[in-house]
Amino acid sequence: MPRTPSTSTPTLILRPADQRFHSQLDWLDTWHSFSFGSHQDPNWMGFGPLRVINDDTITAGQGFGMHPHRDMEIITVMVEGALTHTDSMGNSAVLRAGEVQRMSAGSGIMHSEINQTGAPCRLLQIWIEPAQLGIQPAYEQKPFAIGEGWTPLIEPDATGEAMAIERRVRLWRAQPQCQQPLPLPAAKERWLWIQVIDGELTLNREGSPKQALRRGDGVGLIQTAATQGELMGLSERADVLLFALA
Repeated sequence: MPRTPSTSTPTLILRPADQRFHSQLDWLDTWHSFSFGSHQDPNWMGFGPLRVINDDTITAGQGFGMHPHRDMEIITVMVEGALTHTDSMGNSAVLRAGEVQRMSAGSGIMHSEINQTGAPCRLLQIWIEPAQLGIQPAYEQKPFAIGEGWTPLIEPDATGEAMAIERRVRLWRAQPQCQQPLPLPAAKERWLWIQVIDGELTLNREGSPKQALRRGDGVGLIQTAATQGELMGLSERADVLLFALA
């Protein structure tokens, strides 16, 4: 997996869902797009500053107890159910489906994420390497109404309704309908990562074969200025994240 652009780098890197790393505990079922914990592969250490995408399903009444982080931008996209957050900065909140949590671990933070409901919950946990080390820790969460087009979740300058991040990284989410084209947004950043949360889509790029994508699939794109492409929903409602990475 390349970490920096080069002229010899392929322009499309596919990470099929069933080739991700898998961890199964009595309370946690999780799929890792990149190396994580005991799963280590030098070819899958991340994509640019994008270091972790974990697709977690947590059993009712269980979760991650209080534990430390530092020098990492941590984003949680809540897909199903609810999760109760508590941290060493005094924050305590319930994160529900449709909401996004953003945490700058910075110089150090302790937190817990517990499913206190009576049903399993599902979330995507994302780690991004910060531009600076040792910054002041920060926490924020927001609900987002996701439509058929791209909804900005994360922006470096927190423009519009999007939340901030300590890195030049942008994150969108969309839920296109069946047979609805979803053009990739114009982005200054050359590196794009597509992560399918649910449903089925195709990736159509000018001059390239169509690429079918399903739940859990990821695709890295390294673009040139002339690159154009779109996603096309194939199921009743697909659900997809798009990262633009400097």
